[in-house]
Amino acid sequence: MSKSEPTHYSYTVYADPATAQTFDRRRFGGPIGELIAAEQGRVLTNFVGRLKNRAILDVGTGTGRAALMLARGGARVTGVDASVEMLAVAQRRAEAEHLAVQFLPGDVHRLEFGDRAFDVVISLRVLMHAADWRRSIAELCRVADQLVVIDYPSMVSFALLQSLARRGTHALGARTEPYRVLSDRAIARELERSGFRLRSVHRQFVLPIALHKAIGSPRFTRLSRTLSDRLGLLRLFGTPVTLVAERCAF
Repeated sequence: MSKSEPTHYSYTVYADPATAQTFDRRRFGGPIGELIAAEQGRVLTNFVGRLKNRAILDVGTGTGRAALMLARGGARVTGVDASVEMLAVAQRRAEAEHLAVQFLPGDVHRLEFGDRAFDVVISLRVLMHAADWRRSIAELCRVADQLVVIDYPSMVSFALLQSLARRGTHALGARTEPYRVLSDRAIARELERSGFRLRSVHRQFVLPIALHKAIGSPRFTRLSRTLSDRLGLLRLFGTPVTLVAERCAF
């Protein structure tokens, strides 16, 4: 059986209609969720740069949050996801805003587009769940002409402890997402193999996101992040890591 067949949890969990309907509320609900969403938007905009008329592919688009934001800026956006339930939510949102985003079913391991078909390819919260993250990076880079934007939980962070805990409970039969953490060096190596080099990096938090949400204070979150940055902790232990890589000129 292939590692990327639909029995992997990354397919089955997000195929659940209830998960699709509640995904944004669980991820971006409340004051800290809103702060995370706003910062994600700023980072994407800064990394991508000009949006007007650029062809952008959002892989693992989910309910379309990033795709819709990029389309509002004038980009020609295509969003793909393995979950038709998530895509249905994204499509309804696009229609409600009269945005011309093309949403298609698709698999990060086998993207059905030609080489260098898009100016920019983004993929958020995918590598941590993908059955084969190396193959996923190769596919993202293959269809990108200029830039690739990805994120992942850092191996050198509190996310490692949560990942180990989730993997343990998943092995015992619990219905959860036993995501992986990744090292900066491993990510950079796979990007280089596909002809891309790192251009810029953003790290979000040192303290666990779950703790920030439990406290529920944007002021605390901002202050703790500023302090972590000034102490040099954010650069060492910050997660999730979002990066933009550019195609090397040969």
